[in-house]
Amino acid sequence: MPSDLEQLLEFGFEKERAEIAVKKTGGLQAAIDWLDANQEKTIEELRTPAPTSDETDPSIEPAALKEGEVANSLICDDCGKKFRSTAQAEVHAERTSHQNFSQSTEEIAPLTEEEKKQKLQELREKMQEKRAKQALLDKEEQKKNEVCSSLYPTPCIKHPANTLHPQKIRMKSTKEVQDAKEKLAQQEQIKAAAKKRQEKLDDAAAKKRIQEKIAADKEARRLKAETDKANREGRSSIPAPDVVAAPAAGSSGPKKEVTEARLRLQTNGGTVTKTFPVETTLFEVGIALEGENGGPVTSFTMTFPRKTFSGSVDFGKTLKEAGLAPSAVLIVK
Repeated sequence: MPSDLEQLLEFGFEKERAEIAVKKTGGLQAAIDWLDANQEKTIEELRTPAPTSDETDPSIEPAALKEGEVANSLICDDCGKKFRSTAQAEVHAERTSHQNFSQSTEEIAPLTEEEKKQKLQELREKMQEKRAKQALLDKEEQKKNEVCSSLYPTPCIKHPANTLHPQKIRMKSTKEVQDAKEKLAQQEQIKAAAKKRQEKLDDAAAKKRIQEKIAADKEARRLKAETDKANREGRSSIPAPDVVAAPAAGSSGPKKEVTEARLRLQTNGGTVTKTFPVETTLFEVGIALEGENGGPVTSFTMTFPRKTFSGSVDFGKTLKEAGLAPSAVLIVK
C-alpha cells in the first residue's frame, strides 16, 4: 500500500509541500486538510517552524475530561466542527481564526478510501484553478510588458521606468504616419512643379519655333518682293558684296548647345562626380544621391558664387535653370 506521501504525490502535489504536510500532521487526512488550509502560502512561509505548545493559544489546549473518559476527538466550540487530532484543530484555527476548542469522547469515523480520493481531487482542482488564474495574470502582465517597450523614459505607477505608455505608442505611430504623408506630399509637389516648369519650357520653345517660322516667311516674302521689283526695273537681284553681312571676327560658327551637366558632389559618404542631363531637376539629383548621402537630401550649396538650393521651389528647378550647367561643385546635405 502506498504511503501518505506517495498518495499525495500521485495527485500532483509538489513534493516539498507534501513532505511538509505529512511531517506537520502525521496522517493523510490531516495532511489534506493542512494543504487545503495553506495553499495560499509560499514554500518559505511553510518552512517556518510551527509554534511550540507553550506558544499556542491556550484555548486550543484540550479541556480536562471527567474521570474514566477517554478523549477521542476535539471539537470547536465556535462552530461545532469535530477533529480527530490536534493538528487538524490547529489547521482549522489558522484558517478560520476560531480560538475555543475542547476535548470530546465522540469518536470520528475515519475517511473511506473513496472519501479520501474525493477530498484529494477537490483539493487538486482548487490548486489547478489557482494556477490557471495565476497563468492568466502572468499572460496579461507579459502583454503589458510587450506594449511598454523601452522607447520613452517616462515611468508611472503601472509601468516601470524606461517604458513607453500605450498612449505614447499611439502618438508616436500617428506622428510617423503624418511625417510620411507630409514627405510624400512634398515629393508630389516638387514633381508637379517640375512638370509645370517643363510644360512652360515646351510652350516657350513651341512659340519660339512659330515666331521663327513667321519671321522666316516674312523675310522670304520681302526677298521675293525685292527680286520681283529688281526684275521689273532691269536690275540684278543679287545683293552687292558690301551689303552681305560678314561673320564676326574670331567666330567659328554657331555656339554648341549644352546638353549635360557635370557635377562634383560632396556627400556624407565622400566626394562623387556624376553627369546628368541639363533638364534633370535638383529633386531627381537628390533621389539619385540618397545612397551616397546616407539618407534624404535636404539642400545643395554652391560655394562660388555662394548659393543654397532648398525647398520645393528650388528642388523643382532644372540644372540648366539653376545655372549648374555645364559643370558645378555642390555640397550635399
